[in-house]
Order: sequence, then C-alpha cells, then structure tokens
Amino acid sequence: MTTTPMPVRTVDGVTLPAPGSWRIDPGHAEVAFVGRHFLITKVRGRFTGVRGAVAVAEAPADSSVTVDIDMATVDSGDATRDEHLRSADLFDVERYPTATFRSTEVRWHGTQGTVTGELTVHGVSRSVELAAEFRGHVRDPWGGDRAVFSATTTIDREAFGLTWNMVLDSGSLLVSREITVEIEVETVLEPH
Repeated sequence: MTTTPMPVRTVDGVTLPAPGSWRIDPGHAEVAFVGRHFLITKVRGRFTGVRGAVAVAEAPADSSVTVDIDMATVDSGDATRDEHLRSADLFDVERYPTATFRSTEVRWHGTQGTVTGELTVHGVSRSVELAAEFRGHVRDPWGGDRAVFSATTTIDREAFGLTWNMVLDSGSLLVSREITVEIEVETVLEPH
C-alpha cells in the first residue's frame, strides 16, 4: 500500500510547503505594480501572463524561484495607457517580450523570508530583494495541493532603462521613478 506524502511539513514549529516543485498556476497569479501619476495619484496595473515555479528544498534556504512574465499582458484598466506601456517609450514589448526573475538566495524564518534574485526587465538585469510570505496550503476540489505565496518589493524603474517621463510646469515629473511590485501566486505541487 502506498501513501501520498503530505503536501506540508512543520519546520521550527510552523507549517511550510513540502519539498518539491510547486508550479505557478497562471490563472491564479498576479504580478501587480503601483506607481504615482503626477507624483500624487496611485496608478495600478498588473500582468496576467505569469509562469514559473517555486522549488521548495528540504532546507528552506536551499529553495529557489523562477518566474517569466509576458509583458504584453499588462493591464492597467485603461487601453490607451496599456498601449503606451507596451510601446518603445516604456516596456518595448516587441524587443523585450518577457521579463524574468531568477532567485539567487533565499533567507527564511517561520512563514516569512527574503528572496533575492536577478530581475530582468527591458533587457536590463538588476538584483532585487522580495519580502516574501507563505500564506498557507489548501487542497483543491480536484485533489491538487496548492501553496499560496505573496511578495513585495520596490524598484527604481529608471535602473531598468524605463526612463520615459514628462516634466510638469511645477517642475515635478508625470510618472514616479519608484514602483512598488506586489505579487500573489497560487502554486500547484507537481507529481513526482
């Protein structure tokens, strides 16, 4: 008789996902961004084309994350703004259709940690740190095991070559350099 391994385990008194490959479910993944318009109003957007995986290791610090983002799937709720975001002024999706994140270090304590990695956007790679959290595990109605993660970071978009802007009469800028990135993903445990 074979038994199905538990999809979670206890490490230092907290519940964490079991070791294995946890594939990001594109239908339940959001990579969102928040910038400032006129440096006052928050403007939000998201990418709906997100793929990747979290490779959970026996030792949480040995885990890794890979993510690919289809930049053409940007959705800010305004078709004209989305077309401008896709244009050569900003994301230039014809030349740079995919953004990627590849972790280089994971530091984990309890259900929270820091995931450091190389973020590549617009053909430019920079090291970024994500404040990450394991939000929990559920078994879906079809018998799949899901682990839910969230993460946030703040980047300087100009460091990635996204320098388009306009100077206003007041001397301030139309679009903020600082962009907050907010990530929410459901992952599905891949069979062995």
